[in-house]
Amino acid sequence: MTDIDQTTRTELEAAAFRRLVEHLRERTDVQNIDLMILAGFCRNCLADWLREAAEESGVAMDREQAREQVYGMPFAQWKAAHQRDATPEQLAAFEASRKQHG
Repeated sequence: MTDIDQTTRTELEAAAFRRLVEHLRERTDVQNIDLMILAGFCRNCLADWLREAAEESGVAMDREQAREQVYGMPFAQWKAAHQRDATPEQLAAFEASRKQHG
């Protein structure tokens, strides 16, 4: 990245994060297990990272609050509306991916 000041860098990174979150909100057809198999992270991971960043900054945020920030609604609501049970093939691919990437 070219030489930019820290404030601008932070703003750009935050904009990219917001765009990723918006994209994942729109792509409800993409299941978390699919993300875990292919990329090693999912919406819940993003929520955990957000919560950890909040804690490091002294901002109180629990797991459900962080998930709501990522999902755009309470997790239980998103799960009921969009999450499907993982297939045996998905579970096998997930286990293989975990073993491969430790």
